[in-house]
Amino acid sequence: MASNTFFSQVVRIQADRGHTVATGGPYKVVRHPSYLGMVFFELALSTLLASWPAIIIGGICAILFILRTALEDRTLQAELPGYPAYAQRVRYRLVPGIWRTR
Repeated sequence: MASNTFFSQVVRIQADRGHTVATGGPYKVVRHPSYLGMVFFELALSTLLASWPAIIIGGICAILFILRTALEDRTLQAELPGYPAYAQRVRYRLVPGIWRTR
């Protein structure tokens, strides 16, 4: 993702690359825009396939992405300088106006 060069499959602080908080682009509105896109993709694809197994699997994948945002938030809050202040400014984890974190 162009706005976050530190986006990775593994939740970790990339100190070797000078990891900083991504605050540009969609990160100005929500803290996890990539996961929001993945959740929408999973739900849309499973709905388009119009089969119960696909809908169930898509729903499970969406739930797992949502749970991952909580894991990633915990890690970033604890280990990435500047993230707690960013999280105070950008209150929505995934969907603006719907899921506001404390």
